[in-house]
Amino acid sequence: MPAPLISPAEKSYIEQGIQQDCRADGRGRLEYRHVVMETGLLSQASGSARCRLGDSDVLVGVKVEIGEVEPNKPNQGRVVCNVECSPSASQQFEGRGADEMNNTLTLAIDRLLNGPQSGLDLEKLCIIPGQQCWVIYIDAMVMDAAGNLLDCVVMTTRAALYNTRIPKTEIQDLGDGDFEFEVVDDVEDAEPIYGWENLPTSVTLYKVADQYIIDPTILEELCSSVTLTVGVNKDGLICGIQKGASGSIDPSLLTEMLQTATTLAKPLIKQLDAKLLEEDNKIQEKRSRGEHVEKLGFFAAVI
Repeated sequence: MPAPLISPAEKSYIEQGIQQDCRADGRGRLEYRHVVMETGLLSQASGSARCRLGDSDVLVGVKVEIGEVEPNKPNQGRVVCNVECSPSASQQFEGRGADEMNNTLTLAIDRLLNGPQSGLDLEKLCIIPGQQCWVIYIDAMVMDAAGNLLDCVVMTTRAALYNTRIPKTEIQDLGDGDFEFEVVDDVEDAEPIYGWENLPTSVTLYKVADQYIIDPTILEELCSSVTLTVGVNKDGLICGIQKGASGSIDPSLLTEMLQTATTLAKPLIKQLDAKLLEEDNKIQEKRSRGEHVEKLGFFAAVI
């Protein structure tokens, strides 16, 4: 992917602003851009969400299907992640320019959601131990790339998994170790994913000169020498750390950045979960009254 260019004058202007805690768009170093989110947009998916973080725009669809368990994890379901950047999201993504970004984002999401650090109860996804399980397919589409894509994808994925419902299954023991199961078609009996509330979010800090910022714009990303992505759950526990770019981080600064990430993540998760629950409660109230629930299709919940 060809690297976009930034002039020395632009870089100096951005760096000096960050040193003074006044970025080009008026935010402080540790302030997010406006977040707008909506869930349940895709009728054919098991769950979906769309999020705009500043001008970055991400759509995530989740599909649950029956598959075979992994031999080394016979009592657990599986999570399969895939991230694609639309060629129209950025000039840098034209042709095969997005391949590197697709792989980077897919691996980062996969590391965060596969394993005990994700908080998901994967054993609940197992239907018949050693044979069948539910497989959660997560497909994210980046529709507009305007900085801080990883955090935006993680935020949207978390909302889509909250919106996901898994059909109920009824298992019959046929004897001699044989089982068969039936999937209940009633949507009302579908269940949420166990442990979704424990899913971590990610806070990526970008080191610019001697300071660090969060949620950068494209130009601010070009001024960054190194990034540190920290996965944090609702309890403020660190679930994963990933360093990016070729720069270095002083140990004392690293400790400070980790503390900053945990401090920022807890209220962010609290706000996101509150909005998701509020939106869901409103929909359930309308359905209980027999009213038609119409999705706006363009960001119903504002954070």
